[in-house]
Amino acid sequence: MSTGTGATGARTTPTPPAGGGWREGDPAGRRRWVRLPGGLRLEAGGELPGPRGADSPAGVRLAYETWGTLAADRANAVLVLHALTGDSHAAGPAGPGHPTPGWWDGLIGPGRALDTDRWFVVAPNVLGGCQGSTGPSSPRPDGRIWGGSFPFLTTRDQVAAEAQFADALGIDRWALVIGGSMGGNRALEWAVTHPDRTGALLLLACTAAASAEQIAWAGIQLRAIRADPDWHGGDYHGAGPGSGPHRGLGIARELAHVTYRSEPELDERFGRSAQASEDPWSGGRYQVESYLDHQAHKLVDRFDAGSYVVLTEAMNSHDIGRGRGGERAALRRASMPALVAGVDSDRLYPLVQQRRLAALLPGADTLRVIASRHGHDGFLIETAQVGALVRELTTGRIPRPGPPRPR
Repeated sequence: MSTGTGATGARTTPTPPAGGGWREGDPAGRRRWVRLPGGLRLEAGGELPGPRGADSPAGVRLAYETWGTLAADRANAVLVLHALTGDSHAAGPAGPGHPTPGWWDGLIGPGRALDTDRWFVVAPNVLGGCQGSTGPSSPRPDGRIWGGSFPFLTTRDQVAAEAQFADALGIDRWALVIGGSMGGNRALEWAVTHPDRTGALLLLACTAAASAEQIAWAGIQLRAIRADPDWHGGDYHGAGPGSGPHRGLGIARELAHVTYRSEPELDERFGRSAQASEDPWSGGRYQVESYLDHQAHKLVDRFDAGSYVVLTEAMNSHDIGRGRGGERAALRRASMPALVAGVDSDRLYPLVQQRRLAALLPGADTLRVIASRHGHDGFLIETAQVGALVRELTTGRIPRPGPPRPR
């Protein structure tokens, strides 16, 4: 869908549906699905129930994509975990069912760092997401859309769902678990909750616990969405095209995107220049405002506001030491080989957070620093540097799996 705007930033092209993201009836693309047979009990209380029948569209399911071939001994599986607005399409072109190209396309494929001639790479869409996995835009067991009644999720709930997902694939132990930002938080939770199932660990631009500042930025984004008159408490999915909380979601995305990039990059790219023929003194935009509008419209076309709320709240819940005797005690559980890397220009997840992780994880050595002008998004953009870290972990350092885990 085109995302052009006029001088005031208003959309001048066809409006998106009330809720963005993948919907039943859309092309599946490369997606496949795993349904959790027994549902999922949640850390905050309650549960996501299982399906009422084998053919029920409800229940808890995760969409996923794979690349490569699972070895006979199942020892070559790699779990790739996406960030907030990512999905299972980590590699490959845009096309039917996939509105954007793979977000880590430069990392996954024959001859690349995650060489699919060697590794079986698996990328699930996170629980609570909107690209095929169960989330607010999914049907409940009674057939209605979850909407605003979708329960509160934590990072641990999402990893619990991914552990059942791994069981369904027959994977007892991942050779490597890798993730950045929200995906890095989940990768860390995997290593602490399931150290016997995590052969090696690569953490990028993440933290042991959401900080006050990260919660503050996220909280403002949540308020922007909930203040949209078309939010309706999260029950907007039955509205017509253009009637969803697009303005609130767009503002949330614009605010988030500023934290994802660095101040020097924005100043170098845009400075104080006006957008094309627009005059900021007469209601027009600066180039940087036009850029943010473009980012907002792109997200509104492909993402669901309800999922944005659920996933952001899950990110705010992240605290690896909760109920485990604190951060230091929790991290001692994760003794597998590990690399921790941060981006030198990241102002959202600053290097001090990754430095602490590297110091406390028993299997990690010194912090690795990704040099990038792009800020937090550097972990997605600097694929050559990330690829070098992957190769370091996958060249002789990953131990062979032990005996199969009892089921």
